[in-house]
Amino acid sequence: MPCRFPILVYPERASARQEAYMQAFEYASASRKEQVATLLGGSFEQASILAGGTDLLALMKDDVVTPKRLVNIKQIDGLRGISYQSGNGLRIGALTTLAELSESTRDLSAYPMLTEAAREAASAQIRNLATIGGNMCQRPRCWYFRNGMGLLATTSDGKSIVVDGDNRYAAILGNDGPAYFVSPSTIAPVLIAYGAKIRLYSAKASGSGVRELPLEKFFVTPTADGQREHDLKPDEMVIELIVPPPSKSLKASSYEVRQRAAFDWPLAMASIALEMDGDTVKTARVVLGHVAPTPWISPEAADALVGKAITPDTAMAAANAAVAKAKPLSRNKYKITLTKAAVKRAVLNAAAGRAGGVS
Repeated sequence: MPCRFPILVYPERASARQEAYMQAFEYASASRKEQVATLLGGSFEQASILAGGTDLLALMKDDVVTPKRLVNIKQIDGLRGISYQSGNGLRIGALTTLAELSESTRDLSAYPMLTEAAREAASAQIRNLATIGGNMCQRPRCWYFRNGMGLLATTSDGKSIVVDGDNRYAAILGNDGPAYFVSPSTIAPVLIAYGAKIRLYSAKASGSGVRELPLEKFFVTPTADGQREHDLKPDEMVIELIVPPPSKSLKASSYEVRQRAAFDWPLAMASIALEMDGDTVKTARVVLGHVAPTPWISPEAADALVGKAITPDTAMAAANAAVAKAKPLSRNKYKITLTKAAVKRAVLNAAAGRAGGVS
């Protein structure tokens, strides 16, 4: 996978980064989901879930995370599969790979934006391994985090390295501090636009052990060291995603602006879902990606579309509204322009019946 990570050397942290090999760990394999919570223990430092491993193993090799135990969940059959029922919508098991999503044209026929997003989310090699559950839980691509400086990337006296450093890929929304990374998933904004929910499970929880929440609530912005960017407890696991059935009048599209046309993480993206009443937008959902620490829902952009016909002027109004509250840092003002382009093109593509686009 391509990356944009420079070599960063900070003397006060260098000693923790000199080992070039993966730390020793225990390995446990669960055959039932009820076994996982006990194996995970009570802290993220104690254990991590291994599914596709495309993100986790890279983090472990770089000594960014050092779990004492890996809990393999790939043998739990109940976490696999894609199914669709017209009355209930779409169910995606957490172990479903991105390749399976991109190739499931029958079950996902009502969700073309999701199929397109899965196809564009990674290279073919990664799609064959990476799971949808892992995609929701992947860690930020921020080069400060990937170089072992933590999610908030502060100096020993609490000063942000990002604000005064190279912040060209940092957030422009939701960046009042201290978090400036951007949420890395390109599939999460699409699912949120479709109104998806995520289901989490822990055998230690009361009742059925299942906790369900709107997918947008799963992503959170940490405000202090030690906090995570997901609403996921150390003994919980993602078991499935539920997407409601779309109305017949729904038009949806996602658009990514990348640094290069070949596979890369976007610099900005927008996922749009429009429920139409004839030629007029009845309801709208606009979700931005790679511009904030969480997938960013823009009610301002939605308000600019509701009650109007889709025209280039309407799409541009939505684009301007989407970034009206943006606060660029010293080197990422360009992301405002790219975000506007992504919103405008996604809106126009949705109206034209095109499920996705990349530039």
